[in-house]
Amino acid sequence: QVTLVESGGGSVQAGRSLRLSCVVSGYTAPRKWMAWFRQLPGQEREAVAGIYTDDLGGTAPYYTLAVRGRFTISLNGAKDTVYLRMNNLQSEDTSMYYCAADRSSGDWDDAISYRYWGQGTQVTVSS
Repeated sequence: QVTLVESGGGSVQAGRSLRLSCVVSGYTAPRKWMAWFRQLPGQEREAVAGIYTDDLGGTAPYYTLAVRGRFTISLNGAKDTVYLRMNNLQSEDTSMYYCAADRSSGDWDDAISYRYWGQGTQVTVSS
C-alpha cells in the first residue's frame, strides 16, 4: 500500500519561504513520478512541480510557468521523500498543497494521471 504524508505548510508573509515535505511509503517502482499540486476550494487541482526518477537514480524536475524560478522540487537520497522549496511566496500561492505519486499515464501536470495522493498541507501567504 502506498501512503503519502505531507508536512511543512503554514502561514507566512509575502516574500518569505517555506519548504514542504512529503514522505512516500510503499512506492517501490524503479522508475518513479512524484509531484506537487495545489487546490483552492471550488477550483480544480493544478500542478505545481513534478519530478521523475529513472531506474538508474537520475532525476528530472518539471515546473509550471507560475512557479518556475521560485519553487524547487527535489528528493532525498533514498528517493522516498519529495520536497518543495518555495521562495518569494506571493498571495496567489495560498492554497492547499498535495503530494502525488505514481503517474500511470497522461501528462505530468494532469492530476488524473496520478494514482496516489496525500491529505494536503495548507499554505497561506499574507501580503
